[in-house]
Amino acid sequence: MSCSLQFWFPVTPPAPESSTRKRARRLQILYSSLQSNLQSGEDEANNCRGQFEPNVIIERYANGSSRRYILDDDLQLKSFLEEHDAKNSRLQESNSLDTKLSWVPYSIKGFVLPEGFPGSVSDDYLQYMLLQFPTNVTGWICHTLVTSSLLKAVGIGSFTGATAAASAAAIRWVSKDGIGALGRLFIGGRFGNLFDDDPKQWRMYADFIGSAGSIFDLITQVYPAYFLPLASLGNLTKAVARGLKDPSFRVIQYHFAISGNLGEVAAKEEVWEVGAQLFGLALGILMLETPGLVKSFPALALTWMSMRLLHLWLRYLSLSVLQFDTINLKRARLLVKSHISHSAVLGCVECNREENILLWETFIKPRITFGVPLEEMVGSERSVAKVKTLLKLYAKEKYLLTVNQQKRDFEVLISFKVGATSMSVLRSVWQTYWLHENWESSVDVFDQLAQSLLEMEVRFEDFIRQLDVAGWRTHQINIKVPREISIDELGTI
Repeated sequence: MSCSLQFWFPVTPPAPESSTRKRARRLQILYSSLQSNLQSGEDEANNCRGQFEPNVIIERYANGSSRRYILDDDLQLKSFLEEHDAKNSRLQESNSLDTKLSWVPYSIKGFVLPEGFPGSVSDDYLQYMLLQFPTNVTGWICHTLVTSSLLKAVGIGSFTGATAAASAAAIRWVSKDGIGALGRLFIGGRFGNLFDDDPKQWRMYADFIGSAGSIFDLITQVYPAYFLPLASLGNLTKAVARGLKDPSFRVIQYHFAISGNLGEVAAKEEVWEVGAQLFGLALGILMLETPGLVKSFPALALTWMSMRLLHLWLRYLSLSVLQFDTINLKRARLLVKSHISHSAVLGCVECNREENILLWETFIKPRITFGVPLEEMVGSERSVAKVKTLLKLYAKEKYLLTVNQQKRDFEVLISFKVGATSMSVLRSVWQTYWLHENWESSVDVFDQLAQSLLEMEVRFEDFIRQLDVAGWRTHQINIKVPREISIDELGTI
């Protein structure tokens, strides 16, 4: 005996329909059926209890653990936490990590290897890095030994009975450098996946942090007894800045090398940088020759502050002229907003000019929260009917999206399914901006979600077409899919 839910819709006289109207009718029929499930489907479900296997959703986490949700006939959602599922961990291991590194803990792999390794890099990457590591170790051993000789040459340890002073000073000096290197280690391991998305922002932040580090160096003159901790703290801060600067600038160099001439672009950049370095050193020496500047710390500090502010302003101007033709999250927001409001997209020059380099993503409106657990998306009710409604609405999408009704300000919550791509993220941003533009708090949330999906089905192709015409590289969308949480559907609704 089979059991099914039936819905009736009023029949109108036949008339020619466009493809848009047909899509609208299909989505409206789907939504009506979903609403019926929410309001009166429970009785039917009770009659059908025991005839269907419960549906299962697995929420996979980046650390290898997962949460299993059971969508049976109960009113409330049931979930079970599965710590480090061995089968899934092995599957993930074989798909995304080199078998030679299977003994290395997941946290260490994520710290030292690029996201998506080995598929995200060339085949020779790992062998090269394994040989580079001892190469760099021997280089820094040489640096430590040479530092001792340099300190002797300037008079430290040159007197009888003070030979050990040079070695002690070298140890202190190298320790200062070593503490600073920890900053670069932390930035590269923890935030290495950020620089491709927004190199302009991170290059600017690097200068802000580097400026803060220089302050510690500056005040060593006032507190010479605390030279080592102050210099170490300054080195640590500047190393963090360098950890942000170098990767982000490499992305900028890659942007310049439109003919595949990255090596030449990098070499010529060195010419510009060394030329500026020599000119700056000459001017700095002339300033130090100014009477009273060296003897007066307030005068020295004021001169440094003036130069540093000018440096930051010029850095901001230089980054503002960059015209990227790739789409990151900030530029995607501007492009989508323009298309929703005016049915047209911005060109590369105009969009890059409007892009706010300094603004943090968290403070951009409307607020979008990626990687939200399923329990948080459905709210405190933990309603199975709502989960099934979301799954049916987004059956053709690689994400789930809803509006956070617990907050007064408009905010969307998004969780991505297994197999989501950068295009999936772009589609979720388009839907978000349409909802924000047309949101009515008095109208049912699922009504508006269904309507936004319909609008996206009709208009998103035009959006992509306009991006191509405007010169944007739609085949290279630099929006990373959040991998902290992935939704995996098992069974059918």
